[in-house]
Amino acid sequence: MVQDILVEIRDAFCRHLEIMGVQNPEITLERVSSVDFGDYSSNTALRYAKQVKINPLELAEKLVLSLQDVDINGVLKIKVVEPGFINIYFDSNTKLEHIASIIEADERYGANTSHAGETWVIEHTSPNPNKAMHLGHLRNNLVGMGIVRLLERTGATVTSDAIYNNRGIAIAKLMYGFLLYMRKSGDTPVSIEHWAANKSHWYSPVEKDLKPDLFVTECYVEGEKAMANPDAEEVTRQMVVDWEAGNENVWALWEHVLNFAYEGIHRTLSRLGSHWDKIWYEHEHYKEGKQYVADGLERGVFEKLEDGAVLTKLEETYGLPETVVLKKDGTSLYITQDLALTDLKKKTYGAEKLVWVVGPEQSMAFKQLFAVCEQLGIGAREDFTHVTYGYVGLKESDGSFKKMSSRAGTVVLIDDVIDSVKNVIAERLTVDSKHSPEEISELSEKLALAAVKFGFLRSDRNQDLSFDIDQSVNIHGDSGMYVMYSYVRTQSIIRKFTGTVGTFEAPDELGDESALIRVLQYYPDVIKKAQLDLSVHHIAQYLLELSSEFNSWYAKETILDGSDMEPYRVVLASAVGTTLKNGLEILGIETVSKI
Repeated sequence: MVQDILVEIRDAFCRHLEIMGVQNPEITLERVSSVDFGDYSSNTALRYAKQVKINPLELAEKLVLSLQDVDINGVLKIKVVEPGFINIYFDSNTKLEHIASIIEADERYGANTSHAGETWVIEHTSPNPNKAMHLGHLRNNLVGMGIVRLLERTGATVTSDAIYNNRGIAIAKLMYGFLLYMRKSGDTPVSIEHWAANKSHWYSPVEKDLKPDLFVTECYVEGEKAMANPDAEEVTRQMVVDWEAGNENVWALWEHVLNFAYEGIHRTLSRLGSHWDKIWYEHEHYKEGKQYVADGLERGVFEKLEDGAVLTKLEETYGLPETVVLKKDGTSLYITQDLALTDLKKKTYGAEKLVWVVGPEQSMAFKQLFAVCEQLGIGAREDFTHVTYGYVGLKESDGSFKKMSSRAGTVVLIDDVIDSVKNVIAERLTVDSKHSPEEISELSEKLALAAVKFGFLRSDRNQDLSFDIDQSVNIHGDSGMYVMYSYVRTQSIIRKFTGTVGTFEAPDELGDESALIRVLQYYPDVIKKAQLDLSVHHIAQYLLELSSEFNSWYAKETILDGSDMEPYRVVLASAVGTTLKNGLEILGIETVSKI
């Protein structure tokens, strides 16, 4: 097995370097850019030559000689090239055994146990429940769910969670907007008491023929506009006070409008095939953070200023700017609540690792949160990870990037962009005249989701992204459609094959398929790289590369020719299909076998 051989080589190099005095050496064996350089290459000699005080080329030769003391089957040759690279070539039997192992492993191909026994919690897509979700939320969701699926492939127990910030002035504006804007008659009083006694006097999303999240968005927008009126603002701010005091009617209205928001959010998540295992609600724990501040003051972790505000002590130990954890009027901030919720998560799940998928604008806030958590004994900073992602913008006619803006009216909603892509695909399928209307509807939905998800996940998550509908549905470009069509091609080959996929007669030597086989063997390494970086874009890029190699081979080779080599070629196609499907599943993309 390829991975077993790599382990043996790493161990041999490591032992030799330790004998030479290197403490805990890190051995890198990386995929190569061309078949001319073998299957894997190592720059270990270049990395440690200065430390052991010999020439990199000489150290590389010594490391290769160390392998002579180890009986490693499957290596054809090892070459040392200037200025000190070590190139490793596998023999044909090893490569063919790897292809057979893909067929045997099937959906488990690429999985590993690097995080077996660990518990991870991934918080992602925590939308404010006063607006419909837009493309920024979509990127958050796809990045977060990609990490969830990726870690599950590495043996971890993974919980996906989110928090609803469901209280405060923004929610009160939503409530006021509902009372004002969703009245069936202009004569109906804008009054919580009147609503509580006459709920039928206000529209529901069904009666307005609106999706629940769009219904809520309209309410919030109107509530925001109404704040220009001092009387409306006073009423809205009083709602916050009354909610804090537990006013029955205010709480009833609060639950009424938020249930619409939750319904709309969950409809969109269901369409995406995403989920949360647990939802935290801000109103359930926001007061508890104050106790953590009190504990911090008692321990000397915080200091109380003359005006009554409470400040952290982070500069000296962590080199981070101080931040307020409790306002001078005694009210809490987000960091106050996050302290309580982080501790609650640790205790609830017994998690080794907590991850937050949140935009880069919160990077400093998370550094401060993690440092304070360490000061309070909630957990070590290395237990916590903030995963960032770039902004999502609109592609201008000149190809430039334009950031979305709610105020400028340039926000694109998730459902709208999926529907736009779906319509383009449905038109193509209709022209082909191969499917019934029902089949077109189902197939175009699956392909639209594939196109959109891949379009977001193929780029490094930290890069700003301009989503391009035309590019996303290009079956010949760097798109999910291209990968999907490649997968469909593998399934077509398998359907037409009259034998049993699995057994094959090995060729005397590898031919045009060599490059394809070399790419196939890299998939487990790509999974490990994606896991290390907590970024599935590595997988998306790999799937494009694999699809390209497969299609190049397919164009040169007659696969179903009835010869003795036909079963071998079908196995190769099947291995490609398995790998594409496994990778797409991590991206949250459901495959289709026919288009």
